[in-house]
Amino acid sequence: MSDSMLSKLLSSGIIAVVRKVNPDRAVQLVDSFIKGGVSGIELTVDSESAYEKIGELKSLFSEAAVIGAGTVVNVQQAKAAIDAGADFIVSPILDRDIIEYVKQEGKIMMPGVFTPTEMKNAYTWGADVVKVFPASALGPGFFKDVNGPLGYIPKMPTGGINLNNVQDFIKAGAVAAGIGGSLVNTELIQQENWEALEKLARKYTEKAALAGIGK
Repeated sequence: MSDSMLSKLLSSGIIAVVRKVNPDRAVQLVDSFIKGGVSGIELTVDSESAYEKIGELKSLFSEAAVIGAGTVVNVQQAKAAIDAGADFIVSPILDRDIIEYVKQEGKIMMPGVFTPTEMKNAYTWGADVVKVFPASALGPGFFKDVNGPLGYIPKMPTGGINLNNVQDFIKAGAVAAGIGGSLVNTELIQQENWEALEKLARKYTEKAALAGIGK
């Protein structure tokens, strides 16, 4: 895994978490997010046809964004996702076997953590970025405090991040934010309102830029 791939993934400060979206709408949805400036697309493996879609998204969008897999809870899922073309793996949990496997395959690894000790262990075992989940339970102040002693560990909040708090998390030291339901808007997807979804994505990437991402 090159540093340039990680830099590209984090460049917009926004990683869209696409979970259980109708597979027939996934391509248009991701296209809208990328047009809105999003640099990272995480398709969760509990979605219908997840591995097939990861491969399709990678073939279509690998120049414009970095495509990865989320909600990976074991090595078998990580292997299937990487075989399908995923460039990064996100997990809701901290599992050393998953981290070591993903790094052995040369891909980006973002395990789920909640405490400073888990952050340190994750980074020691090879994680590139730690996914602090659920971030809404901790708040931006937690990031600011933990970055005192552990500022060298890149942190990404996920869970409960929205337009009202994304800047606060980034200003507090997050390298990017994982955005689920508040960006992957079910109603707009059902309406196939791709233009509105692109505009929503743009609002997030602009907020990240204002908070200092990409400067």
